Order: sequence, then structure tokens, then C-alpha cells
Amino acid sequence: MTNSFDALGTLAVGGAEHAVYRLAALEERFGVSRLPYSMKVLLENLLRHEDGLRVTAADVEAVASWDGGASTGDREISYLPGRVLMQDFTGVPAVVDLAAMRDAVADRGGDAATLDPLIPADLVIDHSVSVDHNAGPDSLALNTALEYARNAERYQFLRWGQQAFASLRVVPPETGICHQVNLERLSTVVATRDGVAFPDTCVGTDSHTPMVNGLGVVAWGVGGIEAEAALLDQPISMLIPKVIGIRLVGALPAGVTATDLVLTVTEMLRRHGVVGTFVEFYGPGVANVPVENRATIGNMSPEYGSTITIFPIDDETLRYLRFSGRPDEVVALVEAYAKEQGLWHDPDRTPTFSETLELDLATIEASLAGPARPQDRVPLRLSKAMFCAALQTSLPEIADGSYDEAVDESFPASDPPAAATDASAGGRPGRPLPAGARSERAHVQVPVTLADGTEVDLDHGHVAIAAITSCTNTSNPSVMLAAGLLARNAVERGLSRKPWVKTSLAPGSKVSVDYFERSGLQPYLNKLGFNVVGFGCTTCIGNSGPLDPAISAAADEHGLALTSVLSGNRNFEGRINPDVRMNYLASPPLVVAYALAGTMDIDLGSEPLGHDAAGEPVMLADIWPGPDEVAATIREFLAPEGFAQAYATAFVGGERWQRLETPDGPRFTWDAASTYVQRPPYFDAMPDEPAALTDVEGARVLAVLGDSVTTDHISPAGAIHPDSPAGRWLVHQGVDRADFNSYGSRRGNHEVMIRGTFANRRIRNRLAPGTEGGVTLHQPSGDELPIYDAAERYRADGVPLVVLAGKEYGSGSSRDWAAKGTMLLGVRAVIAESYERIHRSNLVGMGVLPLELTGGATAASLGLTGTEVVTIAGIATADPRDLIGATLTVLADSTSFEALVRIDTPMEAAYYEHGGILPFVVRQHLAR
Repeated sequence: MTNSFDALGTLAVGGAEHAVYRLAALEERFGVSRLPYSMKVLLENLLRHEDGLRVTAADVEAVASWDGGASTGDREISYLPGRVLMQDFTGVPAVVDLAAMRDAVADRGGDAATLDPLIPADLVIDHSVSVDHNAGPDSLALNTALEYARNAERYQFLRWGQQAFASLRVVPPETGICHQVNLERLSTVVATRDGVAFPDTCVGTDSHTPMVNGLGVVAWGVGGIEAEAALLDQPISMLIPKVIGIRLVGALPAGVTATDLVLTVTEMLRRHGVVGTFVEFYGPGVANVPVENRATIGNMSPEYGSTITIFPIDDETLRYLRFSGRPDEVVALVEAYAKEQGLWHDPDRTPTFSETLELDLATIEASLAGPARPQDRVPLRLSKAMFCAALQTSLPEIADGSYDEAVDESFPASDPPAAATDASAGGRPGRPLPAGARSERAHVQVPVTLADGTEVDLDHGHVAIAAITSCTNTSNPSVMLAAGLLARNAVERGLSRKPWVKTSLAPGSKVSVDYFERSGLQPYLNKLGFNVVGFGCTTCIGNSGPLDPAISAAADEHGLALTSVLSGNRNFEGRINPDVRMNYLASPPLVVAYALAGTMDIDLGSEPLGHDAAGEPVMLADIWPGPDEVAATIREFLAPEGFAQAYATAFVGGERWQRLETPDGPRFTWDAASTYVQRPPYFDAMPDEPAALTDVEGARVLAVLGDSVTTDHISPAGAIHPDSPAGRWLVHQGVDRADFNSYGSRRGNHEVMIRGTFANRRIRNRLAPGTEGGVTLHQPSGDELPIYDAAERYRADGVPLVVLAGKEYGSGSSRDWAAKGTMLLGVRAVIAESYERIHRSNLVGMGVLPLELTGGATAASLGLTGTEVVTIAGIATADPRDLIGATLTVLADSTSFEALVRIDTPMEAAYYEHGGILPFVVRQHLAR
């Protein structure tokens, strides 16, 4: 490596010496001490990787002289993360692609074994457990047995990968959620490799990777295909970011949880607009936010669109490292390195930022978010009235347009909250109650006999699911123990959950179970049906399992607007459960409270949760645990030994994992009969050199989509319907309907995934008005077909495809299959009003051209219906690098308009030229 700035030095800690790339070497010339924490980490990354090719001295200078982004915001840099984190839903296709790359290398005369990850990678199997069984002492064992029975082929494949790839570690099932494992064990804050100490940095194939920003680790979510390139020593091309500074003051009031804080931050930053930026906290209030709360905030970064939401290193960071059982030498290195490099937080210093906001923690109040987006915060004091207003909007269902748009109309945005912009102004952040909203409404009574014989009457708003789930909150002992204490208090007052509520507890790691058992609170949770159902992502990602069949039938027959309450990070329509219309995010203790109430149509401040044995009303305030009691419980029952015990066998796995049979050798033995893992077609007939770029001519529109279409709508997710193209294909392969499993579990098989792309049952294609669930009109025949069937007909006729979309296209999880499936359907270009960062990048990475409408134009304002023949000119005559930020002319029948090419960097231009990042990497590897 080049050392143009004479930055290489040494740092002695505890008798050991480490080489370091000292930022102080640039202080005299650039004054780098003024930079935000996150920019200092990027600067060190460039210093350490300066080679004159991928990273030049000019790149280092650009970041060192950063002035808030005014002069450097359009400059590309090459970032090389220290490691990669994957979960199994996104990790399986990544390992499938790596295995296919080895085949491609071998088929072209190369040595397959030489294609190996060049930086460490951890794959945590956490997305495959489903809540089929709940509220019973054997729920965990039964769900685990089903998980292995359904996923044996995938797990065998991952065990092969663990043995075949030297730098790949696999955390087997029954351990925890990848982000919580990353926070509690994998992250070191400062890493060492080959004698060099440097900031621990990470990219992950899940959008909630920024959770470890709470530890000061610069980490964000990328697409699986981008992560694969990083594993193979390809830099992540990025524009030098803007950094939004948030000055924290004050402290949280008593009774307010970390969940309430993060929902307020989510609302505040979504309204302010931070998409694609770094967000960084500073100021005197930082010390009042524990790492567990910081991690909760970082976890929600994708919900308001920032790349990261980071806290700098301070005493609280060291406290958490010790608390979670990190070795003393690790803690000592973190402290010494942070102070040496100017990464230690000074509450009295204000770094240079692109913009600054201020938040007084004392203004935070108890909150939920819903019914369809995490940024739609609902103050608990207004929850009943706002639920009724949302219900008025959602019933009857809107025939056209998205549910999110309807929610926007019912909940008009207020001015930005005063606390977000002016610390001197009083008041609480939040949206006002919608004008004309009613807190009372007519009720329905749908009689239902449950599977156990219990007879109940269901109504709109009844809570069908109450789930303590998701890394967002299960990593935080304060809210988890608050839930346990509230459960104890409720049981002691004689309360029980309502019989129609499906309850579950899915801890993010075994640490939670350890302190629940030590404290004696687990039996009380069990009494209310919150038995442990698994260690992984469950309800938050749609693995909520089936409802009681009678409840599902009643919801379908009577159009009931049932609700869920979960301690998660996502509540998009159709995500949690297909029978549940309205979904609310809440803290774990509130999840318990709503399980007791059984309905969202309740004012928890003035109406009782139930009555005790004496017939006395029991209010939420009567059983809510105080902050002192929660803190005392943490002190008494949490210890570093609990973390050490939970992770003692993290990479070994249990008996089931050890019994799995796996093939040997550097190349995977593909089973042509497998419906889970198949070699993908990306390298079939791939030429040695990239083919010339061509214009898009004579294309048809596959779908016309509205605003806020998420990757949950685009990417196959959740259950596979028997009558869907994917379901019919599985039946043709001899798979029984009972063994369909989920799309997520079959992500290693492109035949299933391509058939499920754009097949979400709630997606509305405006090309086929009045329909839901992945339907389109084939042109010019006008035949109404599933999107996959139409795409196959177009393919047979040699017709390329485009997609028209609105704002924030591709929001949500960083699902690579949202881009892979789009490409495999034959889509050459997407034309949208705006894009979510990761999905736009993934489209380029799969060779799909993202175009952005300019000047406020929309498909509707241009008069586009989706029936046009579309031509995109100017691609064939352009050098790939000339496409960066270029404007192309789109001709749709007699309508002509301009669209901005959203290829943002030279590296992305190279990927597009090669037909995607995967062919690019294989060609680069063969050229070495």
C-alpha cells in the first residue's frame, strides 16, 4: 500500500504494538479534528487502502477537506469494509452465487478453489423459524423441529459453504438474530488484522445492519450481490456522503422506553429528509443514551432512509463491551485507539456537519407506529382516536392506489416538530390528530368458535397477533425486562390474554432467556402465552405462522380489519400476516398490554385492561413497572457470564446441525431435483468479454406502480400460495402443499423466486385496475395474467419490458431478489420518480437500468397508462461512463420525455457494462 501522507505509525496497548494509520498526520494540512466521527472512519479507511489505483491520494484529500458536502458531494470514493454480515435469507443466494462463480471459473479453465472470500464473513441463520406453535411449553422444540424439516437442503448447503470457504463462518439456527449477535458478540469496535489496528467496519445483506452503529461501528446494509463483490475484494463505490448532526440534550422521562425514542426519531428524520445521508449524534445528551438504546435507533435507519445513524465511542461504549463479556484487552484497545485517532466523543465539541438538528430527550412520550409504516408515529394518548381514523380510511378498501397513500391522506403531515429544530421551543414531537377523526365508531360482532372450543365475538381492531420479536427491541434488556415485570404484575392481578390473540416471544439471542429465567419472570410471560417460540426473526418478517383457522375464515369472509402489535421495525401492509390488515409497532411491555386488552380500540390511559378477581378495574398505570425497578432487575440478573454462556457454541451448533450430511470439495454438487438450491443462470453462455450495450426498443410495460412500493411488494416473501405461479411450479415438481415452506426459505432456487417476483397479494398494478396480487394486462392482447405468465409470453415473443413506478421505489429491506427477479423477468429498465438507495444500486448490479423522472413529472402527468410501446434511446451510442448522470429520451407511443440515468458512479457504470456485478467479478477474477 502507498503511504503518501506518512500516516503509518504504531500504537502500544497492554504490551502489544499495533500498526495504525494516524489521522493526526493530516491535521496540520486539513484540520481533520473538525470532521464528524463517521467521516474520520471513512478517512482512515482510505488512508489504509491507498494504492494509487482504487484509492488515490486525491481521494484521501477529498475526504480530509470535507466541508459538509458542498464541494465533495458528487465525488466517488472506493470503500472497502472490514467484514460482511449475512442472514440466511439473503446469505443463501449469496453463497449460491459464490458456488456458481466457482463453477463459472472452472468451466473457463480456472481453479475453482481460488475464488474465496477475501475478507471475513459471518452468516447467521435466523430468518427460517416460523411461529407454527405458540403459547405452549414445547413451542420452541416443535418450531425448531419444523424449521430443520423444512430447510434441511438449505442447511446442508450452508454447512458445505462453511467448510468450503475459508473466510465464511456460519452461526447455526437456535442462536439468535444476526444484528443482535453482531451487537452482542461479532463486533469488536476496533479490529486487528496482519498487525494493523483499524476501526471495525461492516456491510450486511440486511438493511438493519446499522444496529451496530450504536457501538460506533460504521456499518450499513447493501444488496447481496454488492456484498458478494465486497467479499471478493471489490470496493463499494460510494459518493462522499452528507452528514446530518443531531445534538442531543436532556434525558428520557420516567416511563418512556427506547422504543418510544426510536419511533420519534424515525418520524422526525423521515419528515426532515435524510435519505442517503449519514446521521450522527453528538452533544451532552449522548451520555444519557445507553448503547442498547443507541443500537435500537441505529437499527431503524432504513425506516427513515439514512445510510447509518451512528454514535461515537465514549465511556458508555466501553461499559457495554465489558457488560457483554468482551475481553479486557479488546476494551483497552478500543479506548486507546479511539483516543489516539480522535474518535472519542467530546460532548462540548460540535464537528462540522452538513446540517444540524436538535432533539430534547425530555420531550419523548409513549408511542406506537402504524397502521402501515414505521414513520407514522401514534402517541399512546391518542392511539384510540387515531386507530378509529385509520379504520375509517381502510374500510371499505380502496380499489386503486396504495394503502400507504390512503394513510397519508388521513394523517396529514404537520410542520416538523419543534424539538427537532429548536431546543428552546416547547411541546412534544408528533402529528396532530386528523381533523374530523372520531374516537367512537359502530362495532361489529362476528361469532367465532376457536380451535379449542372457545366462543368469541371478533370486531374490527381486535388484536390477532401480539409478538415480542425483532432485533430492534429484543437486544435491549430494559424494554424486555419491562415486559417481563409487566407480565408478572398482570398475572398477580389476575389478568390474562384475550383468547383470540396469538402471542409469542422470539428473543434475539439466548441472553434474553438467561435473564428472564434468572429473574424468575419467564413463568409469568408463559402464563400470558409469551412462551419462547424460537431464536430468530419471526413476526417482524412475516414468519408469524397461521392464525386460528376460524379467525382466518372470519377475517376473509367478513372483511375484518384485524390488527397486530409487535416490537419490530416493519409494519408494511401484508407483511406481518395475510389475514391481518393493520399493524402497529410498540415496545415489548406495550405488546403485553395489548395482548391483555385484545383490541386497538382502547384508550390505555382511561380504560382498563381488564378486571381482577374482585371485579376491580386494572389500568395500565397500575401494572406498569417503574424505571428504578427495571434498572434494579438489570443490575441483579444480567452479567457478562450470561453473554459468554449464550455464545459458547455460537459457531458449533446443536446436535441437529452436527448431524447434517454435506458434500466435500471446493465445488458444490448440485441436485437437479432440489426445489431449494439450484445453480442460477447468470453465467450461462456468458461471453469472455461484455457485449455491446443496446437501446431498449419496442418494450412493453409490465407494471405501473404507485408510491412507496417496497421490496416486500417486489421480492418474493412470506407464504407461497398454491394457485400462484410458484405454487403451481412446486406442485408440478411433486411438492405437497404442506411442504411449500416460504419464499424466503427457497431463495436459493431461481425457478421459485422468479415466479414470485411482484406477486405480493397486496401489490396493486395500475395497469390492471381493480386487481391485487401481481396481476397485469398483457399487451396488445389485453389478457389478464399473473405477472410471471405475462413476462414469459413477452419473452417468447422477444419483447423487452419496463416498469413504471412512483416515489421511493424499492423502500424497505435490502432484498437482492427484488432486483434479481426483476432482471430474470426480462425487465430492462425501471422508470420511477425516486428510488430507495439499496434497491437502485441492486438494479444496476443486475444490469437493469434505473431511470428517474425529472422536473416533478409522474407517469400520470405524462399521460402514461402502461399500454404504450416504449423505446429508450441513447444507450447504444454512449460510453458506459458517459451514462453517469446522463439524460436519456424515452419515447412511449407519441409521448416523449426525458429521464435521468441513476447510474451514479464509474464502478456502477462498469457493472452495467458487464451485464451486472456477478459477470464483472468473474471476468475480473479470471483476468488475474
